[in-house]
Amino acid sequence: MPTSLLARYPLAVIVIAQLFGTSLWFSVNGVGLALQEAVGLSESDLGLLTIAVQAGFITGTLLIATTGLADRVRASHLFAVSAVLGALINAAFIGVAESVSLAAVARFFVGLCLAGIYPLGMKLVVSWTPSHAGAALGWLVGMLTLGIASPHLLRGVTLHLPWQWPLLLASALALAAALMIFRLGVGPHLPATAKSGRPWAGLAAFRQPRFRAAALGYFGHCWELYALWALVPFLVARELERLGAADSAQPWVSFAVIALGLPGCVLAGWWSRRVGSARVACVALATSGVLCFVYPLLGSASPWLLLTLLGIWGISVIADSAQFSALASASAPPERLGAALAMMNAIGFGLTIPSIALVTSLWASQGPWVIWWLLPGPVLGLIAMRGFHRRRHLRTRHP
Repeated sequence: MPTSLLARYPLAVIVIAQLFGTSLWFSVNGVGLALQEAVGLSESDLGLLTIAVQAGFITGTLLIATTGLADRVRASHLFAVSAVLGALINAAFIGVAESVSLAAVARFFVGLCLAGIYPLGMKLVVSWTPSHAGAALGWLVGMLTLGIASPHLLRGVTLHLPWQWPLLLASALALAAALMIFRLGVGPHLPATAKSGRPWAGLAAFRQPRFRAAALGYFGHCWELYALWALVPFLVARELERLGAADSAQPWVSFAVIALGLPGCVLAGWWSRRVGSARVACVALATSGVLCFVYPLLGSASPWLLLTLLGIWGISVIADSAQFSALASASAPPERLGAALAMMNAIGFGLTIPSIALVTSLWASQGPWVIWWLLPGPVLGLIAMRGFHRRRHLRTRHP
């Protein structure tokens, strides 16, 4: 596709590349049950591999934020290089899967590469479509959600093939993402580079009250989100077992639960243009918090009811993410937007590590009750966002 044609539909190119690139994120989780059988991994081992990805992502976001790479290097180039390296390392995981320690190192480096995909994707969206950041970022985060769900889909369509196939397919998608973004380039609405690269420049954005409130709300959201996604295969498998359904249904239902976040993000973005990103973020976070509280109480209810609640949760748990990012983008200094978003991501994803560790290590003993460990995230996030309720006219920035 000619570059000029790509530039005519930049948002579509970016969000599809985000989908392809972030398929690396939970690629191992998509084959988790197969790895348990083939390699003998436990739930805690799978949790460790998920934590390794998160740790790599945090390290990477801190690296690009503190060195100024997020604002000194063209976002499209950094995205493309990160996607290529991530694809190669994801494929290399196949050779070390039998060693938990080596497998964790490989997943760490995949997470490191993802730091050049997700935050830079947000910057690319703002550089091309700044006038409707909330709606545009809704599509971006929706595709991130679909990308994270895609390993379960890839496993579903390759169920009768060796577990290595979904990993190789995810790597192929990431290579396609690199090519798409490299050819698209950076949009005209942000400077391609920054003149200075002071370490920790991204922290300066926290001096802005609105940025700080959006970031704190985002942190509460992060505490819950990735831990829930890590639990989805276990929660789905529990209900399918109670229904007496075939094991082959598990990857398809897990994909559906997580992928429902895509329409949730898109609808949240559409609604944000009418009522503002702050209100949408709070409604989604409150809905997710209520489900977090109620779900364990209904643990013995009909499996169909619990699967339905999981679907609603899949919609609401991610719908606020893009709105927090839009609020933060509107409040951060434009010349340090990449560093500020990278720093916010680094701190937020740092909070995912203890939450994932808690729920995956306690699942065997507590079952669905581990979900209550996630409840502080939505509660504290809503408390942090109270300031936006007093600013009824707050909207994402328009030119």
